[in-house]
Amino acid sequence: MSSYTIDDLRKDVAEGRIDTVLACQVDMQGRLMGKRFQAEYFVESAWKETHSCNYLIATDMEMETVSGYKATSWEKGYGDYTMKPDLATLRCIPWLEGTALVLCDMLDHHTHEEVAHSPRAILKKQVKRLEDMGMKAYMASELEFFLFDQTYESAQASGYRNLKLASAYNEDYHIFQTTKEEEVMRAIRTGLQGAGIPVENSKGEASAGQEEINVRYADALAMADRHAIIKNGCKEIAWSKGKAITFLAKWNYNAAGSSSHIHQSLWSLEEKPLFFDHTGKYGMSPLMHNYVAGLLSHASEITYFLAPYINSYKRFMAGTFAPTKAIWSKDNRTAGYRLCGEETKGIRIECRVGGSDLNPYLAFAALLAAGIDGIENKLELEAPFVGDAYGGKGIREIPRTLRAATAAMTESAMLRKAFGDDVIDHYTRAGEWEQEEYDRRITDWEVARGFERA
Repeated sequence: MSSYTIDDLRKDVAEGRIDTVLACQVDMQGRLMGKRFQAEYFVESAWKETHSCNYLIATDMEMETVSGYKATSWEKGYGDYTMKPDLATLRCIPWLEGTALVLCDMLDHHTHEEVAHSPRAILKKQVKRLEDMGMKAYMASELEFFLFDQTYESAQASGYRNLKLASAYNEDYHIFQTTKEEEVMRAIRTGLQGAGIPVENSKGEASAGQEEINVRYADALAMADRHAIIKNGCKEIAWSKGKAITFLAKWNYNAAGSSSHIHQSLWSLEEKPLFFDHTGKYGMSPLMHNYVAGLLSHASEITYFLAPYINSYKRFMAGTFAPTKAIWSKDNRTAGYRLCGEETKGIRIECRVGGSDLNPYLAFAALLAAGIDGIENKLELEAPFVGDAYGGKGIREIPRTLRAATAAMTESAMLRKAFGDDVIDHYTRAGEWEQEEYDRRITDWEVARGFERA
């Protein structure tokens, strides 16, 4: 929750410090979509509600009007949804002059009920389930990305070939190399901090030009809000410096993938850590055992929400710090789920499956739904894996393709109960469309491999 209020905004508008307000919804891809309001009009009227075309939660990456959705279609006329600003998310955006931003919930234009398949509503539903159980989730998502010493426009003009990375070598924890990148990374850290997102650190990551930004954990909805703003902010700040950033999960075969590891723990509404039990092995409570068992039991079913694109699955390669097995282990980065903070009240489970291309609302919601199912059904937790999970035989694997992950989601009774049939059918169509689009495209690899030799 931001400490900046509508009264603060009114004062800043009256005194000339803010002239623009971004009213944003989050689309299926996790991007910010919306309107730039003249600030005077926003504080007069639009802070209550505004509108957008309902196709915004039924498009692909290219903003295509995709057929096959029940909720939205040409037959239904592509009407409006109501955008209801959540004033708890209102904040100033330091990297854009005179600008504030607020995130909006999506409501049905006629009933004013939340649109069930909108990402924020999906997460809020799982948060409410936890609250009804007397619990809340704290989460933190790490974000990795690649930084390029060129603009988005020049990268596009080159056909995304011969791109110039910000460094020429692996810069994992490398202070000298990241010093050379400080113009961008300092602007990102201070910009996010100024926008009310508590930043912990940035660091070099495990490939040339790869960066990571880490912010303080928060309740699930607040963290998802932060995540969406961070991604948009990083791109805007890099663009303002003549640089480009990509959150593509695997931008190059020879480079490491970019992840979005998700740390999660449950607490009581009175702020008691429910995953911690000093008498339990590793400090894990029975509740934590059940929760993690739920994550593992439904690991294949929730993978779509952690890896939503064709490219997402190119990241799952052995020996790259990206997992290939959906098992849990104690402080072991080869496992899909890693136990962190053992024997402390900060004990948590880190999901290492998700890539930097995920939608945080959908990913968080899927993880919570799986964990809640483990709690409700008191699922038994298997023994932790020990050793190199990449070489493990006969253990649970992460689905290797989008096609397989989409099928697992579609057939999941747990997800259909937690999210609703219409929601799962909606995202099934999104997964199918992504696959259909890829299946009919010709890649550079195919041409280079077969042009002469086929």
